[in-house]
Amino acid sequence: MRQPLPRIHRVLDRATRRITLQADTGAGWTTIDGSAPSFVVPAAFTEEYEISRYELLGVPDGACVLPVCPVSFRDFMLYEKHAVDAARGMARRFVPAGYRLGLLFETLTRRTFPPYRPPRLWNEQPIYYMSNASTMIPSGIPVSGPGYSTALDFELELGVVLGAPLRDATAEEALAAIGAVVVINDFSARDVQLAEMRSGFGPQKSKHFATSMSTTAVAGSAVADRLDSLTASVRINGRTVARTGTEGMRHSLGAAIAHASRGEQLFPGELMSTGTLPGGSGMELGRWLAPGDVLRLEIDGIGVIEHLIQG
Repeated sequence: MRQPLPRIHRVLDRATRRITLQADTGAGWTTIDGSAPSFVVPAAFTEEYEISRYELLGVPDGACVLPVCPVSFRDFMLYEKHAVDAARGMARRFVPAGYRLGLLFETLTRRTFPPYRPPRLWNEQPIYYMSNASTMIPSGIPVSGPGYSTALDFELELGVVLGAPLRDATAEEALAAIGAVVVINDFSARDVQLAEMRSGFGPQKSKHFATSMSTTAVAGSAVADRLDSLTASVRINGRTVARTGTEGMRHSLGAAIAHASRGEQLFPGELMSTGTLPGGSGMELGRWLAPGDVLRLEIDGIGVIEHLIQG
């Protein structure tokens, strides 16, 4: 049986205007002065800046906050199964005529409907979009979908935060630069996303309103050798609706980070995510979020994200 992975979390203390760092190496949570030695992600923001953010979000005193406050967020799409099943789910709800055509094609040919497959570039290099790191929220906060959408969805992803600068890195150098590993939930307004993707500029208001992160982080050095073999699950209202994992990436996380560093300076604190694990979104499952739902996303050994969905 494997030993528990070393983890950190941070606790909000409004009275002293401080955020307390705690670590657990298997014997329980212990407050640490300074930084945890195995976690090499230097703070990019002042405590006062972070505390002000959490006050705007209504995070209660004593609650766990983001283990790392990221300076940027690149979200990759590394899983073909998710890409295909999500495209099929999008068509089922929003383009019913196209869905019927795809269903006929797949029934007759027993092959995937070509429009559901990712583009050629996806096979040649890791692709990603830049999201809004400023709207990252910690697990535990009640969430409401944006007023301009009626199709709120979740996306379970594995995230990594750089602990060292990179430029023109190899995949091995990129892996070695991971300072922390977290669970990510990329909330999505699917009815808005369809039009934005057709614009040619990628997702905007369909994604930027909120993304959430587990309140625990695992040291990158402790899990670098198994980033592609972690198990995961989705539960809604206490019922497991999906069991999945990180296996099956088209491009490894090391290769994805290395690609992001080509001709571009990357800095500590930058967050990168795998994109949705297969079966890790409601659109794939035909299970859309509704007010009153309790969503729980977990990657075993890494962390948990949980939210009450409000109206």
